Amino acid sequence: MPKHVAVLMGGWSAEREVSLNSGAPCADALERAGYRVTCVDVDRNIAKTLMDLRPDVAFNALHGRFGEDGTIQGLLEILAIPYTHSGVLASSLAMNKHRAKIAMAAAGVPVADGRMVNIREAAASHVLTPPYVLKPVAEGSSVGVFIVPAGHEHPPQELTRSDWPHGEFLLAERFIDGRELTCAVIDDKPTAVIDIVAAEGWYDYHAKYAKGGSKHILPAELSDSVYQFVQHSTLKAHQALGCRGVSRADFRYDDRPGGTGELVCLEVNTQPGMTQTSLVPELAAHAGYAFEELVAWMVEDASLDR
Repeated sequence: MPKHVAVLMGGWSAEREVSLNSGAPCADALERAGYRVTCVDVDRNIAKTLMDLRPDVAFNALHGRFGEDGTIQGLLEILAIPYTHSGVLASSLAMNKHRAKIAMAAAGVPVADGRMVNIREAAASHVLTPPYVLKPVAEGSSVGVFIVPAGHEHPPQELTRSDWPHGEFLLAERFIDGRELTCAVIDDKPTAVIDIVAAEGWYDYHAKYAKGGSKHILPAELSDSVYQFVQHSTLKAHQALGCRGVSRADFRYDDRPGGTGELVCLEVNTQPGMTQTSLVPELAAHAGYAFEELVAWMVEDASLDR
């Protein structure tokens, strides 16, 4: 009998649509690879749903809070269902951008200067000298991120909304101009490096997921030393946070004429997107993995936290 895989997707985070768009092609690919697949649009009855289904493996295609912050991972541990991607601690640590930066810096991974601030403090006055970046401490896909430009008179007014949905704390970081680079880890090995060029503006939610929202240069055109440093830092960050399976690290590199030459790791994503415009499937294909091979490997690599 083929292995039964429950593909967990949807949920109720701000990244629900991204998760649905990730989960569907993964489920289709796993069926083509010969697995018995059940798609699960996760709700608050997920424990009972999984107990009734009794899958051999959970393929975690959830994004955002609950899905990649250690919560669903803890539930799967209790139910003794092996699952893809990182375990409880690594997921929780990587999702908290402030604490993840502390762990990465301690391991020698370069990170951007900044500090965690309360939303009321961030809304009242500039918490850093512009230009700087404000981002929710525990969201992904650039949800709730603001770039405050030089000379801007006041912080983003959206922070004063009574229905602000992205949590009480923000990470304020010095803005680093330049290129957006990304690199993944698959099976404990770093992949190639992509240089991401947004069609307009910066690499925000639209640029990430809209068709034509960005151009991916693969492999990135970098000096050998910088290219290898990005790969080395990606693997080091993956290991410092305790990740397993697949992860992806994002970087900013200021190689502008007269720029600082600074290269920093912004964050590690323990559950990268698997949509048609996502980076990890592209990096995997560049390494010789067909999409079906990638998701099948992820299922076979699934385990309980160790």
